[in-house]
Formats: sequence, structure tokens, C-alpha cells
Amino acid sequence: MVPDMENIPYFVIQIVVSNLFLTAVAVAAAVWYMRDCLKVPGIGQRWVLVTGCDSGFGHTLAQQLDRRGFHVIATCLTEEGSSELKDVTSSRLKTVLLNVTDGDSMNNAVAFVRKEVGEQGLWGLVNNAGRSTPIGPSDWMQLEDFKKVLDVNLIGVIDVTLRLLPLVKKAQGRVVNVASIMGRVALTGGGYCPSKSGVEAFSDSLRRNMKPFGVKVSIIEPGFFKTEVTSLDLIESDLQRLWNRLPAEAKDSYGEGYLEKYLEAQRFFMKILCSADISKVTGCMEHALTARHPRTRYSPGWDAKLLWIPLSYLPSFLADYAISALLPVAEAPERHASSP
Repeated sequence: MVPDMENIPYFVIQIVVSNLFLTAVAVAAAVWYMRDCLKVPGIGQRWVLVTGCDSGFGHTLAQQLDRRGFHVIATCLTEEGSSELKDVTSSRLKTVLLNVTDGDSMNNAVAFVRKEVGEQGLWGLVNNAGRSTPIGPSDWMQLEDFKKVLDVNLIGVIDVTLRLLPLVKKAQGRVVNVASIMGRVALTGGGYCPSKSGVEAFSDSLRRNMKPFGVKVSIIEPGFFKTEVTSLDLIESDLQRLWNRLPAEAKDSYGEGYLEKYLEAQRFFMKILCSADISKVTGCMEHALTARHPRTRYSPGWDAKLLWIPLSYLPSFLADYAISALLPVAEAPERHASSP
């Protein structure tokens, strides 16, 4: 017998529809979770290259992947960094010196990788190497300051990727590019934010180009974590250098004591935002390399998820207001109307 819908109370219909909706959501979430947990087989036979392994994310990820059984090639900028990494990993892990801004260094590293991986190809390429300084107000910069960061964080990423992409295509592997939440929200001037925004765009186009070849591309967008990139000693020392070389007119436009106010505000919010648990980031990198269905974007860090990503979707005037509240406002001189 078909129930008479007209005689069923409206609240009962609401309850039934709500329950059906919640059930559908729960089933979809369960399916997504199970799919997200599926892993690729044969990790012990796969090669992964990680750049920037002297410290921070790269240093930790290289150890993590080595423990998982990957054949890891870790690039380091210095002999010291290479030696320290070898001391805490198995003999399976290989290191090679690499400066992503130096052509000869790139040639030597690529030749080393080709020899190691052979016909098997390269399963994973993690572009992690990067730098933050010079960073600060845009008009404190010179063009060379932008180039120093862009050459490492963007051009270096593109160069390494293009050189090793044939090996990744051969393995139908993964490219994992480390961007930043500051690639979505430009919090300050200098080359860092433009470079990370560029990594986002490069990765998006690369992902679409590589899909027919079975290569998957993931982007890591960390919030603030305690690494060399966020070292206050390094950032403050460079800010002092930038301030010292400014002409008197530029300093006057910001007002007396502006630098100290800037540094105090930066220390305050960096203390609140920076997390010491970088495993949240390396865990995302590992998932991108080991999951059968890696995600397109990972945004590790509470600040990324709860602060910066929502902020990136706000109207620009609201985002500008929120960001300007983080740092002191320059005491710009009053502008006078010109005489007739």
C-alpha cells in the first residue's frame, strides 16, 4: 500500500529527508576516506628525489621516506648537510650536492640521478629547496633582491622539473611541489610570495599537461612552521640590512622607529603562528608519494586551514584590512596640494 503523503506530518518528512541527506554525506565521506587510504605497491623498488635536504622539511622527509623503504636521492647544498643526513639514514639513501641556480651543479646532479635510477625511472620528485630572504616591504627592495628568491623558489623548481620529467614520465610517477600559503595570500613584499604563487600556477599547468602520461602532480601549501625559511634571526638580520641601505627620504617616509615596530609585530605573530611539528608537512608529502589517489593540494597547519585559506576567498578590501592589522602602518607624511 502506498502511504498517503498528504496525511504524513511535515516534520516527519523533514526528519526523513534530513536522515537521508546525512546518510548520503556519511557514505560519501567513508568512500572518500577509504579511497584516500589506498597505497601504491612496491615502495621498496621505487626511487624518489628530494631537493633541499640540508635541514627542515627536506631533511625530515628524506629520513621518513628512507624508513619507509624508498630508494631516496637527497640533494643538499653543502657537504655538511649531506654528511649529517647520511649519519641518520640507511646506506640505501644517496646524497648529491645541488645548487638549483648553478648550471654545472644541475648537470652533475641530473647525471647522478640518471645513473642511479636507470631504466626504471624516477617515481617521485619533491621540489622542496627554497629560501625566504630578502623579504619585507616592497619599496625596501631592489630588483636583485627579487631575483635571489625567484631564482631558487620558482626558476629552480621549473629547471629541476623539466630536466627530470622524462624520468618521471618513464615511471608514471609523481611530482610534489612545495608552494606556501603565501602563494595564495601575499602577506608582504619581496620575491617569496610571487615565487610561491608562480609554483602554484606552474604546478596546475604541469598537472593538466602530464595527466595523459599517468604522472600526478601535487602542491604542498604549508602554513607557518619553524624551519630555516622562517628563522627570525635570518629574517631580522636581512631586514636590518635592507633598512640600513635605504636613502634618508625613504626612511623618513616610514617614520622614526618603524623598523623596530615592524620587528616586534613580526616576532609576535610568528610566535603565535609557527608550529614546531613539521611532520604535519612531511606527512602530506609522503601521502602524495604513496597514495594511489594523491590529492591535488595539501594545506598542512591549523593557520593554513582556519586563517589563510578562508582569508584568500574574502573580498580584497577585507583581506587587505585583515593583513594590514598584522604589521604597523607607516607614518607617511601628509600630502599637500600643489600651489596653483
